[in-house]
Amino acid sequence: MINTIRIEIPSLIENIRMIESFIDNAKEEFQLDDGLYGNIMIAVTESVNNAIRHGNKMDPNKNVKLTLQLGEDNIQFEIQDEGEGFDYDHLPDPTAPENIEKPGGRGIFLMRHLADEVNFKDNGRIVELWFYLN
Repeated sequence: MINTIRIEIPSLIENIRMIESFIDNAKEEFQLDDGLYGNIMIAVTESVNNAIRHGNKMDPNKNVKLTLQLGEDNIQFEIQDEGEGFDYDHLPDPTAPENIEKPGGRGIFLMRHLADEVNFKDNGRIVELWFYLN
């Protein structure tokens, strides 16, 4: 049996709070352990933040959709924006010496470290974050 929960928010940074509540509720409902919960919280809010800022360019008329699917042995989040997409294959490496001092560019790097699997679809408009449950 798969549990699916969806939430849709207008592209305003303050709506990240709604995403945090959504993840808090998921933690309670699915009894996620603290480590997993922490990784999910950071990776998902980072991804939604990217969708709001970069995908939808802070346009409150554009929405970000977040879908959670709980499988047998994993929990998957899908974050979708209404932007133009981006070239996710050619991102600057935030650990490269020339980028270390730059404030941005760590989001996807972080997501790849925290999630067990990160997939991009629809030209980068959709990000999938997979977390394995043991």
